[in-house]
Amino acid sequence: MTQRRLALLALLALHQAASAQGAVFRTPSLTPETALVAARAALEACRKQGFQVTVAVVDRAGLTQVLLRDRFAGPHTIEVATDKAWTAASFRTSTMLLAEETQPGKATSGLRHLPKMMAVGGGVVIEAGGSSFGAIGVSGGPGPDADESCAKAGFHAIAEALEF
Repeated sequence: MTQRRLALLALLALHQAASAQGAVFRTPSLTPETALVAARAALEACRKQGFQVTVAVVDRAGLTQVLLRDRFAGPHTIEVATDKAWTAASFRTSTMLLAEETQPGKATSGLRHLPKMMAVGGGVVIEAGGSSFGAIGVSGGPGPDADESCAKAGFHAIAEALEF
Protein backbone atom coordinates (compact mmCIF):
# COMPACT_ATOMS: atom_id res chain seq x y z
CA MET A 1 0.00 0.00 0.00
CA THR A 2 1.16 3.45 -0.75
CA GLN A 3 1.54 6.08 1.93
CA ARG A 4 -1.26 8.07 0.38
CA ARG A 5 -3.61 5.11 0.61
CA LEU A 6 -2.61 4.47 4.23
CA ALA A 7 -3.23 8.11 5.08
CA LEU A 8 -6.71 7.95 3.50
CA LEU A 9 -7.54 4.77 5.41
CA ALA A 10 -6.35 6.36 8.65
CA LEU A 11 -8.52 9.44 8.02
CA LEU A 12 -11.50 7.24 7.24
CA ALA A 13 -10.99 5.27 10.46
CA LEU A 14 -10.74 8.50 12.50
CA HIS A 15 -13.90 9.85 10.88
CA GLN A 16 -15.83 6.64 11.65
CA ALA A 17 -14.62 6.67 15.27
CA ALA A 18 -15.68 10.30 15.69
CA SER A 19 -19.09 9.60 14.11
CA ALA A 20 -19.68 6.62 16.40
CA GLN A 21 -18.93 8.73 19.48
CA GLY A 22 -21.53 11.27 18.42
CA ALA A 23 -24.24 8.66 17.85
CA VAL A 24 -25.02 8.08 21.53
CA PHE A 25 -24.87 9.99 24.79
CA ARG A 26 -25.07 9.10 28.45
CA THR A 27 -27.28 10.72 31.02
CA PRO A 28 -26.91 10.40 34.77
CA SER A 29 -29.91 9.08 36.67
CA LEU A 30 -31.00 9.03 40.28
CA THR A 31 -30.91 5.65 41.91
CA PRO A 32 -34.17 4.62 43.55
CA GLU A 33 -32.36 4.76 46.88
CA THR A 34 -31.34 8.39 46.34
CA ALA A 35 -34.85 9.33 45.20
CA LEU A 36 -36.21 7.70 48.37
CA VAL A 37 -33.79 9.69 50.57
CA ALA A 38 -35.03 12.92 48.96
CA ALA A 39 -38.69 11.94 49.38
CA ARG A 40 -38.23 10.96 53.01
CA ALA A 41 -36.39 14.20 53.80
CA ALA A 42 -39.19 16.27 52.22
CA LEU A 43 -41.85 14.31 54.09
CA GLU A 44 -39.98 14.74 57.38
CA ALA A 45 -39.52 18.49 56.80
CA CYS A 46 -43.28 18.85 56.38
CA ARG A 47 -44.02 16.66 59.40
CA LYS A 48 -41.82 18.87 61.58
CA GLN A 49 -44.02 21.80 60.57
CA GLY A 50 -47.18 19.81 61.27
CA PHE A 51 -48.17 19.13 57.65
CA GLN A 52 -49.39 15.81 56.24
CA VAL A 53 -48.26 15.72 52.60
CA THR A 54 -47.54 13.56 49.60
CA VAL A 55 -44.09 13.65 48.01
CA ALA A 56 -43.29 12.51 44.46
CA VAL A 57 -39.83 12.19 42.96
CA VAL A 58 -39.63 11.83 39.18
CA ASP A 59 -36.73 11.14 36.84
CA ARG A 60 -35.63 13.58 34.14
CA ALA A 61 -38.38 12.27 31.82
CA GLY A 62 -41.04 12.97 34.45
CA LEU A 63 -41.65 9.31 35.30
CA THR A 64 -42.37 8.63 38.96
CA GLN A 65 -39.56 6.95 40.89
CA VAL A 66 -40.87 7.39 44.43
CA LEU A 67 -44.25 8.35 45.86
CA LEU A 68 -44.76 8.77 49.61
CA ARG A 69 -48.11 9.78 51.09
CA ASP A 70 -48.36 10.57 54.77
CA ARG A 71 -51.27 8.85 56.50
CA PHE A 72 -53.58 11.89 56.64
CA ALA A 73 -52.61 13.64 53.40
CA GLY A 74 -55.65 14.23 51.21
CA PRO A 75 -56.31 11.88 48.31
CA HIS A 76 -55.89 14.73 45.80
CA THR A 77 -52.29 15.25 46.95
CA ILE A 78 -51.11 12.14 45.11
CA GLU A 79 -51.91 13.58 41.68
CA VAL A 80 -50.92 17.14 42.59
CA ALA A 81 -47.48 16.18 43.97
CA THR A 82 -46.80 14.00 40.93
CA ASP A 83 -47.88 16.76 38.53
CA LYS A 84 -45.75 19.35 40.35
CA ALA A 85 -42.71 17.09 40.02
CA TRP A 86 -43.52 16.36 36.35
CA THR A 87 -43.89 20.09 35.61
CA ALA A 88 -40.59 20.99 37.30
CA ALA A 89 -38.78 18.19 35.44
CA SER A 90 -40.40 19.02 32.11
CA PHE A 91 -39.69 22.75 32.24
CA ARG A 92 -36.44 22.34 34.21
CA THR A 93 -37.45 25.06 36.65
CA SER A 94 -39.25 25.55 39.93
CA THR A 95 -43.02 25.47 39.72
CA MET A 96 -43.02 28.57 41.93
CA LEU A 97 -41.28 30.46 39.10
CA LEU A 98 -43.66 28.97 36.54
CA ALA A 99 -46.61 30.14 38.62
CA GLU A 100 -45.40 33.71 38.20
CA GLU A 101 -44.61 33.34 34.50
CA THR A 102 -47.94 31.77 33.53
CA GLN A 103 -50.30 34.26 35.17
CA PRO A 104 -53.26 35.41 33.06
CA GLY A 105 -52.24 38.14 30.67
CA LYS A 106 -48.67 36.87 30.28
CA ALA A 107 -47.52 35.51 26.93
CA THR A 108 -46.93 32.08 28.50
CA SER A 109 -50.30 31.86 30.30
CA GLY A 110 -51.54 29.24 27.82
CA LEU A 111 -49.11 26.72 29.30
CA ARG A 112 -51.47 26.35 32.27
CA HIS A 113 -53.82 24.39 30.01
CA LEU A 114 -51.35 21.60 29.24
CA PRO A 115 -52.24 18.20 30.69
CA LYS A 116 -50.32 17.48 33.93
CA MET A 117 -49.18 21.13 34.13
CA MET A 118 -49.15 22.26 37.77
CA ALA A 119 -47.86 25.83 37.93
CA VAL A 120 -48.02 26.33 41.68
CA GLY A 121 -45.19 26.21 44.22
CA GLY A 122 -43.99 22.83 45.46
CA GLY A 123 -42.09 21.42 42.48
CA VAL A 124 -38.29 21.68 42.52
CA VAL A 125 -35.78 20.51 39.94
CA ILE A 126 -33.10 18.07 41.10
CA GLU A 127 -29.92 19.17 39.35
CA ALA A 128 -26.21 19.24 40.05
CA GLY A 129 -22.96 19.43 38.14
CA GLY A 130 -24.71 20.79 35.05
CA SER A 131 -27.07 17.80 34.82
CA SER A 132 -30.77 17.53 35.50
CA PHE A 133 -31.71 14.33 37.33
CA GLY A 134 -35.44 14.90 37.76
CA ALA A 135 -37.63 16.76 40.21
CA ILE A 136 -39.43 16.54 43.51
CA GLY A 137 -43.03 17.62 44.10
CA VAL A 138 -44.85 18.15 47.39
CA SER A 139 -48.57 18.67 47.98
CA GLY A 140 -50.63 19.01 51.14
CA GLY A 141 -49.06 21.89 53.03
CA PRO A 142 -51.09 24.99 53.91
CA GLY A 143 -49.88 26.75 50.75
CA PRO A 144 -47.40 26.74 47.90
CA ASP A 145 -44.62 28.28 50.01
CA ALA A 146 -44.83 25.44 52.54
CA ASP A 147 -44.81 22.78 49.81
CA GLU A 148 -41.85 24.51 48.14
CA SER A 149 -39.80 24.62 51.36
CA CYS A 150 -40.36 20.90 51.96
CA ALA A 151 -39.43 20.05 48.36
CA LYS A 152 -36.23 22.08 48.75
CA ALA A 153 -35.43 20.19 51.97
CA GLY A 154 -35.71 16.96 49.98
CA PHE A 155 -33.34 18.27 47.33
CA HIS A 156 -30.84 19.53 49.91
CA ALA A 157 -30.79 16.10 51.55
CA ILE A 158 -29.23 14.60 48.41
CA ALA A 159 -27.46 17.60 46.85
CA GLU A 160 -24.03 16.70 48.22
CA ALA A 161 -24.32 13.12 46.96
CA LEU A 162 -25.06 14.43 43.45
CA GLU A 163 -22.01 16.66 43.17
CA PHE A 164 -19.24 15.10 41.14
